Amino acid sequence: MRHLLIPALLALTSTSALAADLTEAPAAAPTFTWSGPYFGIHGGGSITSGDFKFSRGSQSEDFKGGLLGNFFGYNYQLDNVVVGVDGNVDYNWNDKAVANASSVGTDWSGAVRARVGYAFDNLLIYGAGGWAAARGFAEVPGSGDGKVIFNGWTAGAGADYALTSSIFARAEYRYSDYGSKELQGVKSDLTEQTINLGVGLKF
Repeated sequence: MRHLLIPALLALTSTSALAADLTEAPAAAPTFTWSGPYFGIHGGGSITSGDFKFSRGSQSEDFKGGLLGNFFGYNYQLDNVVVGVDGNVDYNWNDKAVANASSVGTDWSGAVRARVGYAFDNLLIYGAGGWAAARGFAEVPGSGDGKVIFNGWTAGAGADYALTSSIFARAEYRYSDYGSKELQGVKSDLTEQTINLGVGLKF
C-alpha cells in the first residue's frame, strides 16, 4: 500500500504544479498617461506693474486684481518626460489711477507656450514659456479712451494632478513681460505676475 501511495502523491503534486503554470497571470493595471488634448478653466490673482513716461516725468504703479479664463493644449508623453503646447485666453480685472489718466490697466490677455515636464504617475511637474499678449487701456479726461495690444514673452512653472483618468487639477505661477507701447501718448512698459488654480478635462 505504501508503494502505491507515494507515486500517487507525486503524480498529484506534478499535476497541481502544471495547473499553476498554465494559470494566466492577472493583467497589469493600465499606467496613466498624460498624452492627448485637454481643455480647462482657471482663475486667480495678478499683479501688473507699469512704468509710464509722461512729458513731465514718469511714474510706476502696480495694479492688483483677479482673472478668469480658459486653457487648452496637447501633451505627448515618452516614458516620464512630457512635452507639449499650451494656450490660454483670460480676462483681467486690474486698473488704477495714474497721473492725468483716470484709469489705466489691462483687460484681455493670452499666451501660446511650449511645455516640458516630468511625470510622477498622476503628478506632472512642468515649466513653460513662449509668446504672450495683453490689451492695455487708458481713460484720460478730455482725450477719451485708448486701447493697445502689448506683445512680449511669458515663462512659468506649475503642476497638474490627475484626479481621475480624464479630470485633472492645475496650479501655476507665471511671469509675463508685455514690452513697451504708446498708450494715449504715454510710453508704457507692462509686466505681470499671476497665480492660477484650475481644473481641466483630458481627452
